[in-house]
Amino acid sequence: MPRRHREHLPTRPTWRCQSCGIAWPCSAAKLRLLAEYRHDRLAMTVYLATLQAEAGEQLTEVDPAVLTERFLSWARPRG
Repeated sequence: MPRRHREHLPTRPTWRCQSCGIAWPCSAAKLRLLAEYRHDRLAMTVYLATLQAEAGEQLTEVDPAVLTERFLSWARPRG
């Protein structure tokens, strides 16, 4: 019996991964996004900033700086 592939997508309004339950984007989601947007890092950053804005509206108790760290800091090109 084949294993079912579980997508690491955010659940709203908690912004936790529907597959592993940790804060989204989880490590698996980050790897998938880096692969998906490998030729267009700017588009990935715009996508993540859009999701960060949505999360900020729903996670009002979370400091916006924490959300920036969570959604965008890891996506910056290295070097």
